[in-house]
Amino acid sequence: MTDSATSAKMASARFGLGLITDGMRVGLGSGSTAEVFIRQLGRAVRGGLKIRATATSDRSARVAIDAGIRVEPLDEIGRLDLAVDGADEFDPSLNLIKGGGGALLQEKIVAAASRDLVILADESKRVTCLGAYPLPVEIVRFGKLATLRSIAILLKDLGYRDPTCIFRGSEGVEFVTDEGHAILDLHLGRIEDAATLSQELVRIPGVVETGLFLGMANRCVVGQDDGSVTVIRSPAAGRAQADDRKAGESSKGRQCTDEF
Repeated sequence: MTDSATSAKMASARFGLGLITDGMRVGLGSGSTAEVFIRQLGRAVRGGLKIRATATSDRSARVAIDAGIRVEPLDEIGRLDLAVDGADEFDPSLNLIKGGGGALLQEKIVAAASRDLVILADESKRVTCLGAYPLPVEIVRFGKLATLRSIAILLKDLGYRDPTCIFRGSEGVEFVTDEGHAILDLHLGRIEDAATLSQELVRIPGVVETGLFLGMANRCVVGQDDGSVTVIRSPAAGRAQADDRKAGESSKGRQCTDEF
């Protein structure tokens, strides 16, 4: 990772930390930027911050425990105040592709259980249209080739030309999610109608969930190479402005700019 990439991740993670207050119930996301945030949150917890936390993956849970954060099952915590996660892509409407690390199902469950979903990212994740990053689709391993054929037919019917669908794994070893499923990566190039694609994919027997997170994120905190952040808000993010001001004050004087 380059120094500029590290600075960007640190900046967005610091801003995310500024959103956390005593007594919050927090969802801990997955991915490299989320892990930077978790480690920073761990230092705050060791310093006396009191939170309840759940994790979106086994790996994130291990990172959190190593950082000194007690991780609880989501069912024991209930409704979350805030989930802080990363993304593989985000568009101007804050629609996301997630699941590059294979945790999309648990990430989506935690996001849906949260009043506020904040995405930490850097400029490389910003796109005008989703799809350059392969879309992960979590599927049941039983009959996975039959599910693959159904997905290929659907993509053809939706007008995708020569899409490539690849089961995730390396050196002949199948990738298996925390829930025991397979991941199929759809190389589509450009997703013109993400809502229709998501709806049609989940109708296929064997498909568990897709990595399209549509209308779920309230804010995206984009770290910059110089250590500043840009906060992009969803139109539906009601209380975000006041929270963003508090977070900016807590992020050690780093510049915070707003983008609408």
